[in-house]
Amino acid sequence: MTHDHTVSETIFALSSAPGKAGVSIIRVSGPGSWQSLGAITKGQSLSEPRKTKLMALINPQTGGTIDHAMIIGFKAPNSFTGEDIVEYHCHGSPAILEELLGVLGTMEAHRIAGHGEFTRRAFDNGKLDLTEAEAIADLIDAETKIQKEQALSQMGGALSSLYNGWAEELTRALAYVETIIDFPDEDVPDTETAKAKPAIEKLQEEIIAHLNDNRRGERLRNGIHIAVIGAPNAGKSSLVNLLAQRDIAIVSDIAGTTRDVIEVHLNLGGYPVILADTAGLRPDQINDDGQEAIESEGIRRAIQKAKTADLRVLVFDSSSANPDQHTLDLMDESSVLVVNKSDLNSSVSDLFHVKPILISTKTGENIDQLLSVLTDKIAKEFAVSRETPSLTRERHRQNLQDCKTSLDAALSQKQPELIAQDLRFAVNALGRITGRVDVEDLLDVIFRDFCIGK
Repeated sequence: MTHDHTVSETIFALSSAPGKAGVSIIRVSGPGSWQSLGAITKGQSLSEPRKTKLMALINPQTGGTIDHAMIIGFKAPNSFTGEDIVEYHCHGSPAILEELLGVLGTMEAHRIAGHGEFTRRAFDNGKLDLTEAEAIADLIDAETKIQKEQALSQMGGALSSLYNGWAEELTRALAYVETIIDFPDEDVPDTETAKAKPAIEKLQEEIIAHLNDNRRGERLRNGIHIAVIGAPNAGKSSLVNLLAQRDIAIVSDIAGTTRDVIEVHLNLGGYPVILADTAGLRPDQINDDGQEAIESEGIRRAIQKAKTADLRVLVFDSSSANPDQHTLDLMDESSVLVVNKSDLNSSVSDLFHVKPILISTKTGENIDQLLSVLTDKIAKEFAVSRETPSLTRERHRQNLQDCKTSLDAALSQKQPELIAQDLRFAVNALGRITGRVDVEDLLDVIFRDFCIGK
Protein backbone atom coordinates (compact mmCIF):
# COMPACT_ATOMS: atom_id res chain seq x y z
CA MET A 1 0.00 0.00 0.00
CA THR A 2 1.34 3.43 -0.91
CA HIS A 3 0.35 6.85 0.35
CA ASP A 4 0.32 10.34 -1.09
CA HIS A 5 3.38 11.83 0.59
CA THR A 6 2.09 15.35 1.21
CA VAL A 7 3.24 17.76 3.90
CA SER A 8 -0.36 18.40 4.96
CA GLU A 9 -0.72 14.98 6.56
CA THR A 10 0.47 14.11 10.05
CA ILE A 11 1.37 10.46 10.56
CA PHE A 12 1.66 8.46 13.76
CA ALA A 13 2.58 4.92 14.81
CA LEU A 14 3.94 2.78 17.59
CA SER A 15 7.72 3.00 17.14
CA SER A 16 8.71 0.50 19.82
CA ALA A 17 8.03 -3.23 19.71
CA PRO A 18 4.37 -4.27 20.03
CA GLY A 19 3.13 -6.02 23.16
CA LYS A 20 3.42 -5.42 26.88
CA ALA A 21 6.49 -3.46 28.00
CA GLY A 22 7.77 -1.15 30.71
CA VAL A 23 7.86 1.78 28.27
CA SER A 24 6.50 2.11 24.75
CA ILE A 25 6.97 4.96 22.28
CA ILE A 26 4.39 6.45 19.92
CA ARG A 27 5.85 8.79 17.32
CA VAL A 28 3.87 11.55 15.58
CA SER A 29 5.36 13.46 12.63
CA GLY A 30 3.93 16.26 10.54
CA PRO A 31 2.58 19.81 10.77
CA GLY A 32 -0.17 18.86 13.23
CA SER A 33 1.94 16.95 15.74
CA TRP A 34 2.28 19.78 18.27
CA GLN A 35 -1.40 20.76 17.89
CA SER A 36 -2.62 17.23 18.64
CA LEU A 37 -0.35 17.20 21.69
CA GLY A 38 -2.12 20.34 22.92
CA ALA A 39 -5.50 18.69 22.42
CA ILE A 40 -4.47 15.54 24.30
CA THR A 41 -2.86 17.47 27.20
CA LYS A 42 -5.68 20.01 27.65
CA GLY A 43 -3.58 22.93 26.52
CA GLN A 44 -0.39 21.99 28.35
CA SER A 45 2.68 22.86 26.32
CA LEU A 46 6.27 21.80 26.06
CA SER A 47 8.63 24.51 27.28
CA GLU A 48 11.05 23.96 24.41
CA PRO A 49 12.03 21.33 21.82
CA ARG A 50 14.38 18.46 22.67
CA LYS A 51 13.56 18.52 26.39
CA THR A 52 11.37 15.91 28.01
CA LYS A 53 8.40 16.77 30.20
CA LEU A 54 6.07 14.62 32.28
CA MET A 55 2.51 15.33 31.13
CA ALA A 56 -0.97 13.97 31.78
CA LEU A 57 -2.62 12.62 28.63
CA ILE A 58 -6.36 13.20 28.56
CA ASN A 59 -8.88 11.62 26.20
CA PRO A 60 -10.66 14.64 24.64
CA GLN A 61 -13.79 12.58 24.02
CA THR A 62 -14.28 11.14 27.52
CA GLY A 63 -12.21 13.51 29.65
CA GLY A 64 -10.57 10.50 31.29
CA THR A 65 -6.84 10.12 31.84
CA ILE A 66 -5.07 7.94 29.30
CA ASP A 67 -1.66 7.92 31.02
CA HIS A 68 1.07 10.04 32.56
CA ALA A 69 3.88 10.04 30.00
CA MET A 70 7.24 11.59 29.22
CA ILE A 71 6.88 13.79 26.13
CA ILE A 72 9.66 15.06 23.90
CA GLY A 73 9.13 17.30 20.88
CA PHE A 74 11.25 18.31 17.88
CA LYS A 75 10.74 21.29 15.60
CA ALA A 76 11.33 21.16 11.85
CA PRO A 77 13.82 20.87 10.30
CA ASN A 78 15.76 19.61 13.32
CA SER A 79 14.22 16.16 13.60
CA PHE A 80 14.61 12.67 12.15
CA THR A 81 12.01 13.29 9.44
CA GLY A 82 12.76 16.99 8.99
CA GLU A 83 9.20 17.74 10.18
CA ASP A 84 7.68 18.64 13.53
CA ILE A 85 7.75 15.50 15.69
CA VAL A 86 6.27 14.60 19.07
CA GLU A 87 7.17 11.37 20.85
CA TYR A 88 4.99 9.93 23.62
CA HIS A 89 6.98 7.72 26.01
CA CYS A 90 4.11 5.89 27.71
CA HIS A 91 3.74 2.96 30.02
CA GLY A 92 3.76 -0.08 27.79
CA SER A 93 0.23 -1.26 28.50
CA PRO A 94 -1.69 -2.53 25.45
CA ALA A 95 -4.78 -0.71 26.80
CA ILE A 96 -2.93 2.63 27.01
CA LEU A 97 -1.44 2.25 23.55
CA GLU A 98 -4.76 1.29 21.99
CA GLU A 99 -6.54 4.28 23.51
CA LEU A 100 -3.81 6.81 22.63
CA LEU A 101 -3.52 5.55 19.05
CA GLY A 102 -7.31 5.68 18.78
CA VAL A 103 -7.40 9.29 20.00
CA LEU A 104 -4.66 10.32 17.55
CA GLY A 105 -6.68 8.74 14.75
CA THR A 106 -9.56 11.15 15.48
CA MET A 107 -7.34 14.24 15.10
CA GLU A 108 -7.73 16.34 11.98
CA ALA A 109 -5.39 15.36 9.11
CA HIS A 110 -3.81 12.59 11.21
CA ARG A 111 -3.47 9.01 9.98
CA ILE A 112 -1.57 5.85 10.86
CA ALA A 113 1.83 5.66 9.15
CA GLY A 114 2.66 3.13 6.44
CA HIS A 115 5.68 0.84 6.46
CA GLY A 116 8.90 2.86 6.52
CA GLU A 117 7.04 6.14 6.09
CA PHE A 118 8.94 8.05 8.77
CA THR A 119 12.21 7.12 7.05
CA ARG A 120 10.65 7.87 3.65
CA ARG A 121 9.84 11.39 4.84
CA ALA A 122 13.39 11.78 6.15
CA PHE A 123 14.61 10.90 2.64
CA ASP A 124 12.08 13.18 0.95
CA ASN A 125 13.20 16.06 3.20
CA GLY A 126 16.89 15.52 2.50
CA LYS A 127 17.79 14.23 5.96
CA LEU A 128 19.41 11.09 4.55
CA ASP A 129 19.98 9.35 1.23
CA LEU A 130 18.84 5.90 0.13
CA THR A 131 21.93 4.02 1.32
CA GLU A 132 21.57 5.58 4.77
CA ALA A 133 17.84 4.78 4.82
CA GLU A 134 18.56 1.16 3.93
CA ALA A 135 21.15 1.06 6.72
CA ILE A 136 18.45 1.96 9.26
CA ALA A 137 16.49 -1.12 8.19
CA ASP A 138 19.66 -3.22 8.43
CA LEU A 139 20.43 -1.84 11.89
CA ILE A 140 16.95 -2.76 13.14
CA ASP A 141 17.37 -6.27 11.73
CA ALA A 142 20.96 -6.72 12.96
CA GLU A 143 21.30 -9.80 15.13
CA THR A 144 25.09 -9.87 15.53
CA LYS A 145 27.82 -7.38 16.40
CA ILE A 146 29.32 -7.40 12.90
CA GLN A 147 25.95 -6.81 11.24
CA LYS A 148 25.42 -3.88 13.60
CA GLU A 149 28.85 -2.41 12.79
CA GLN A 150 28.28 -2.70 9.03
CA ALA A 151 24.87 -1.04 9.33
CA LEU A 152 26.25 1.78 11.51
CA SER A 153 29.07 2.39 9.02
CA GLN A 154 26.60 2.64 6.15
CA MET A 155 24.18 4.75 8.20
CA GLY A 156 27.07 7.11 8.94
CA GLY A 157 27.46 7.77 5.22
CA ALA A 158 30.38 5.46 4.35
CA LEU A 159 28.76 4.16 1.16
CA SER A 160 27.13 7.43 0.14
CA SER A 161 30.45 9.28 0.53
CA LEU A 162 32.15 6.74 -1.72
CA TYR A 163 29.47 6.89 -4.42
CA ASN A 164 29.04 10.66 -4.23
CA GLY A 165 32.81 11.04 -4.60
CA TRP A 166 32.76 8.92 -7.73
CA ALA A 167 29.81 10.91 -9.09
CA GLU A 168 31.73 14.16 -8.55
CA GLU A 169 34.77 12.79 -10.39
CA LEU A 170 32.57 11.70 -13.29
CA THR A 171 30.84 15.08 -13.33
CA ARG A 172 34.20 16.82 -13.66
CA ALA A 173 35.17 14.55 -16.57
CA LEU A 174 31.77 15.17 -18.15
CA ALA A 175 32.19 18.94 -17.77
CA TYR A 176 35.53 18.76 -19.58
CA VAL A 177 34.06 16.78 -22.47
CA GLU A 178 31.06 19.12 -22.74
CA THR A 179 33.40 22.10 -22.88
CA ILE A 180 34.87 20.56 -26.04
CA ILE A 181 31.35 20.07 -27.42
CA ASP A 182 30.60 23.77 -26.81
CA PHE A 183 33.06 24.65 -29.57
CA PRO A 184 31.56 22.77 -32.54
CA ASP A 185 33.35 24.90 -35.13
CA GLU A 186 36.75 23.94 -33.76
CA ASP A 187 38.56 20.92 -35.13
CA VAL A 188 39.08 19.02 -31.89
CA PRO A 189 41.78 16.36 -32.19
CA ASP A 190 41.44 12.93 -30.55
CA THR A 191 44.19 13.89 -28.12
CA GLU A 192 41.90 16.47 -26.51
CA THR A 193 39.03 14.04 -25.83
CA ALA A 194 41.62 11.52 -24.63
CA LYS A 195 42.55 13.85 -21.76
CA ALA A 196 39.36 12.84 -19.94
CA LYS A 197 40.15 9.15 -20.19
CA PRO A 198 42.71 8.77 -17.34
CA ALA A 199 40.10 9.90 -14.80
CA ILE A 200 37.51 7.55 -16.32
CA GLU A 201 39.96 4.62 -16.29
CA LYS A 202 40.91 5.28 -12.66
CA LEU A 203 37.28 5.34 -11.63
CA GLN A 204 36.60 2.20 -13.66
CA GLU A 205 39.36 0.36 -11.76
CA GLU A 206 37.96 1.47 -8.39
CA ILE A 207 34.46 0.30 -9.29
CA ILE A 208 35.75 -3.08 -10.52
CA ALA A 209 37.64 -3.56 -7.24
CA HIS A 210 34.51 -2.59 -5.31
CA LEU A 211 32.41 -5.10 -7.25
CA ASN A 212 34.97 -7.89 -6.81
CA ASP A 213 34.58 -8.04 -3.02
CA ASN A 214 33.36 -11.65 -2.91
CA ARG A 215 29.93 -10.24 -2.00
CA ARG A 216 31.28 -9.65 1.48
CA GLY A 217 28.76 -7.01 2.51
CA GLU A 218 25.79 -8.99 1.25
CA ARG A 219 27.02 -12.12 3.02
CA LEU A 220 27.40 -10.22 6.30
CA ARG A 221 23.92 -8.80 5.90
CA ASN A 222 22.21 -12.08 4.97
CA GLY A 223 24.40 -14.68 6.66
CA ILE A 224 27.61 -16.59 5.87
CA HIS A 225 26.89 -20.14 4.72
CA ILE A 226 28.78 -23.04 6.28
CA ALA A 227 28.01 -26.55 5.02
CA VAL A 228 28.68 -29.59 7.21
CA ILE A 229 29.68 -32.34 4.78
CA GLY A 230 30.64 -35.97 5.26
CA ALA A 231 29.85 -39.62 4.70
CA PRO A 232 26.69 -41.15 6.19
CA ASN A 233 26.84 -41.61 9.96
CA ALA A 234 30.03 -39.53 10.36
CA GLY A 235 28.30 -37.44 13.02
CA LYS A 236 27.27 -34.38 11.01
CA SER A 237 23.84 -34.03 12.61
CA SER A 238 25.27 -34.54 16.09
CA LEU A 239 27.79 -31.77 15.42
CA VAL A 240 25.13 -29.38 14.13
CA ASN A 241 22.95 -30.08 17.15
CA LEU A 242 25.90 -29.51 19.47
CA LEU A 243 26.80 -26.19 17.84
CA ALA A 244 23.16 -25.09 17.83
CA GLN A 245 22.75 -26.28 21.44
CA ARG A 246 19.37 -27.76 20.59
CA ASP A 247 18.05 -30.69 18.57
CA ILE A 248 17.73 -29.51 14.99
CA ALA A 249 18.61 -32.65 13.07
CA ILE A 250 17.60 -36.26 13.73
CA VAL A 251 20.48 -38.27 15.19
CA SER A 252 20.53 -41.99 14.54
CA ASP A 253 22.95 -44.89 14.10
CA ILE A 254 21.19 -45.69 10.85
CA ALA A 255 23.20 -44.42 7.88
CA GLY A 256 21.39 -41.89 5.67
CA THR A 257 19.01 -40.52 8.32
CA THR A 258 19.27 -36.94 7.01
CA ARG A 259 17.41 -36.71 3.69
CA ASP A 260 17.45 -32.94 3.15
CA VAL A 261 19.53 -29.86 3.95
CA ILE A 262 18.71 -28.60 7.47
CA GLU A 263 19.79 -25.04 8.30
CA VAL A 264 20.33 -23.30 11.64
CA HIS A 265 21.32 -19.67 12.29
CA LEU A 266 24.27 -19.05 14.63
CA ASN A 267 26.29 -16.13 15.93
CA LEU A 268 29.99 -16.94 15.63
CA GLY A 269 32.18 -14.24 17.13
CA GLY A 270 29.67 -11.60 16.09
CA TYR A 271 29.36 -12.91 12.53
CA PRO A 272 25.97 -14.18 11.27
CA VAL A 273 26.28 -17.80 10.17
CA ILE A 274 23.85 -20.19 8.50
CA LEU A 275 25.02 -23.71 9.34
CA ALA A 276 23.69 -26.45 7.04
CA ASP A 277 23.46 -30.12 7.93
CA THR A 278 23.45 -32.20 4.76
CA ALA A 279 22.71 -35.75 3.69
CA GLY A 280 25.63 -38.19 3.74
CA LEU A 281 27.77 -38.10 0.61
CA ARG A 282 27.30 -41.22 -1.51
CA PRO A 283 27.24 -39.83 -5.07
CA ASP A 284 28.03 -43.26 -6.52
CA GLN A 285 24.71 -44.53 -5.13
CA ILE A 286 22.43 -41.88 -6.65
CA ASN A 287 19.35 -43.67 -7.99
CA ASP A 288 16.03 -42.41 -9.30
CA ASP A 289 13.89 -45.38 -8.26
CA GLY A 290 11.45 -45.65 -5.35
CA GLN A 291 12.61 -44.80 -1.84
CA GLU A 292 16.18 -44.40 -3.08
CA ALA A 293 15.06 -41.41 -5.14
CA ILE A 294 14.38 -39.44 -1.95
CA GLU A 295 17.80 -40.21 -0.53
CA SER A 296 19.42 -39.52 -3.91
CA GLU A 297 17.85 -36.07 -4.01
CA GLY A 298 19.27 -35.39 -0.53
CA ILE A 299 22.73 -36.39 -1.77
CA ARG A 300 22.39 -34.12 -4.80
CA ARG A 301 21.41 -31.21 -2.55
CA ALA A 302 24.34 -31.94 -0.24
CA ILE A 303 26.77 -31.80 -3.16
CA GLN A 304 25.21 -28.54 -4.40
CA LYS A 305 25.34 -27.01 -0.91
CA ALA A 306 29.00 -28.02 -0.61
CA LYS A 307 29.79 -26.26 -3.88
CA THR A 308 27.99 -22.99 -3.04
CA ALA A 309 28.85 -22.65 0.66
CA ASP A 310 31.28 -19.97 1.82
CA LEU A 311 32.98 -22.46 4.15
CA ARG A 312 32.81 -26.24 4.53
CA VAL A 313 33.26 -28.39 7.61
CA LEU A 314 34.36 -31.82 6.34
CA VAL A 315 33.45 -34.45 8.93
CA PHE A 316 35.16 -37.86 9.03
CA ASP A 317 34.52 -40.88 11.22
CA SER A 318 37.58 -41.97 13.22
CA SER A 319 36.31 -45.55 13.30
CA SER A 320 36.58 -45.87 9.50
CA ALA A 321 39.67 -47.62 8.18
CA ASN A 322 40.13 -45.00 5.45
CA PRO A 323 38.85 -41.42 5.12
CA ASP A 324 35.84 -41.05 2.84
CA GLN A 325 37.19 -40.12 -0.58
CA HIS A 326 34.04 -38.23 -1.67
CA THR A 327 34.50 -35.90 1.31
CA LEU A 328 38.26 -35.55 0.75
CA ASP A 329 37.61 -34.44 -2.84
CA LEU A 330 35.94 -31.29 -1.46
CA MET A 331 39.01 -30.21 0.52
CA ASP A 332 40.27 -26.71 -0.33
CA GLU A 333 41.24 -23.44 1.40
CA SER A 334 37.60 -22.85 2.39
CA SER A 335 37.38 -26.16 4.23
CA VAL A 336 37.97 -27.19 7.82
CA LEU A 337 38.82 -30.85 8.31
CA VAL A 338 37.23 -32.49 11.37
CA VAL A 339 37.49 -36.04 12.66
CA ASN A 340 34.62 -37.07 14.91
CA LYS A 341 34.50 -39.83 17.55
CA SER A 342 38.08 -39.06 18.57
CA ASP A 343 37.27 -40.67 21.92
CA LEU A 344 37.24 -44.00 20.06
CA ASN A 345 40.41 -43.53 18.01
CA SER A 346 42.82 -40.64 18.61
CA SER A 347 45.56 -41.86 16.24
CA VAL A 348 43.46 -41.25 13.12
CA SER A 349 45.36 -38.02 12.28
CA ASP A 350 48.04 -40.10 10.56
CA LEU A 351 45.59 -40.90 7.74
CA PHE A 352 45.36 -37.27 6.55
CA HIS A 353 47.78 -34.98 4.68
CA VAL A 354 46.37 -31.96 6.53
CA LYS A 355 46.20 -32.02 10.31
CA PRO A 356 42.54 -32.39 11.28
CA ILE A 357 40.73 -31.13 14.37
CA LEU A 358 39.93 -34.15 16.51
CA ILE A 359 36.52 -33.75 18.12
CA SER A 360 33.94 -35.79 19.93
CA THR A 361 30.29 -34.78 19.66
CA LYS A 362 29.64 -37.18 22.53
CA THR A 363 32.09 -35.60 25.04
CA GLY A 364 32.36 -32.12 23.50
CA GLU A 365 36.13 -32.47 23.10
CA ASN A 366 37.77 -29.68 21.03
CA ILE A 367 34.45 -28.11 19.98
CA ASP A 368 35.81 -24.77 21.24
CA GLN A 369 38.85 -25.21 19.01
CA LEU A 370 36.62 -25.86 15.99
CA LEU A 371 34.55 -22.75 16.72
CA SER A 372 37.74 -20.69 17.08
CA VAL A 373 39.12 -21.92 13.74
CA LEU A 374 35.81 -21.19 11.97
CA THR A 375 35.57 -17.71 13.53
CA ASP A 376 39.15 -16.89 12.48
CA LYS A 377 38.49 -17.99 8.90
CA ILE A 378 35.30 -15.92 8.73
CA ALA A 379 36.96 -12.85 10.26
CA LYS A 380 39.82 -13.06 7.76
CA GLU A 381 37.46 -13.34 4.81
CA PHE A 382 34.61 -11.03 5.84
CA ALA A 383 36.08 -8.37 8.15
CA VAL A 384 34.21 -5.04 8.09
CA SER A 385 36.29 -2.05 7.02
CA ARG A 386 35.19 1.54 7.48
CA GLU A 387 37.87 2.66 4.99
CA THR A 388 36.56 0.41 2.19
CA PRO A 389 32.82 -0.11 2.77
CA SER A 390 31.23 -3.11 1.06
CA LEU A 391 28.17 -3.45 -1.12
CA THR A 392 25.24 -4.59 0.98
CA ARG A 393 22.44 -4.98 -1.57
CA GLU A 394 21.93 -6.41 -5.03
CA ARG A 395 20.36 -3.05 -6.01
CA HIS A 396 23.71 -1.34 -5.46
CA ARG A 397 25.55 -4.03 -7.42
CA GLN A 398 23.23 -3.79 -10.44
CA ASN A 399 23.57 -0.01 -10.65
CA LEU A 400 27.35 -0.20 -10.31
CA GLN A 401 27.42 -2.77 -13.11
CA ASP A 402 25.38 -0.32 -15.22
CA CYS A 403 27.86 2.43 -14.34
CA LYS A 404 30.82 0.26 -15.33
CA THR A 405 29.13 -0.69 -18.62
CA SER A 406 28.67 3.01 -19.45
CA LEU A 407 32.30 3.75 -18.56
CA ASP A 408 33.43 0.91 -20.83
CA ALA A 409 31.37 2.44 -23.63
CA ALA A 410 32.73 5.95 -22.97
CA LEU A 411 36.32 4.70 -23.22
CA SER A 412 35.61 3.12 -26.60
CA GLN A 413 34.10 6.28 -28.12
CA LYS A 414 35.91 8.87 -30.23
CA GLN A 415 33.24 11.55 -30.60
CA PRO A 416 32.87 13.95 -27.62
CA GLU A 417 29.06 13.83 -27.89
CA LEU A 418 29.04 10.06 -27.51
CA ILE A 419 31.54 10.13 -24.64
CA ALA A 420 29.40 12.72 -22.85
CA GLN A 421 26.26 10.64 -23.31
CA ASP A 422 27.87 7.54 -21.80
CA LEU A 423 29.26 9.57 -18.90
CA ARG A 424 25.77 10.92 -18.19
CA PHE A 425 24.48 7.33 -18.10
CA ALA A 426 27.27 6.46 -15.64
CA VAL A 427 26.48 9.43 -13.36
CA ASN A 428 22.78 8.52 -13.40
CA ALA A 429 23.57 4.93 -12.42
CA LEU A 430 25.50 6.14 -9.37
CA GLY A 431 22.72 8.59 -8.56
CA ARG A 432 20.16 5.79 -8.49
CA ILE A 433 22.06 4.15 -5.64
CA THR A 434 22.00 7.18 -3.35
CA GLY A 435 18.67 8.52 -4.62
CA ARG A 436 19.92 11.65 -6.31
CA VAL A 437 18.21 10.94 -9.62
CA ASP A 438 15.38 8.87 -11.06
CA VAL A 439 14.38 7.06 -7.86
CA GLU A 440 10.59 7.38 -7.57
CA ASP A 441 10.07 3.87 -8.91
CA LEU A 442 12.53 2.51 -6.31
CA LEU A 443 11.11 4.13 -3.20
CA ASP A 444 8.08 1.96 -2.49
CA VAL A 445 10.15 -1.20 -3.06
CA ILE A 446 12.80 -0.04 -0.59
CA PHE A 447 10.54 1.29 2.17
CA ARG A 448 7.82 -1.38 2.08
CA ASP A 449 10.08 -3.78 4.01
CA PHE A 450 10.39 -1.38 6.96
CA CYS A 451 8.39 -1.92 10.12
CA ILE A 452 5.55 0.41 11.06
CA GLY A 453 6.85 3.33 13.13
CA LYS A 454 10.17 3.59 11.31
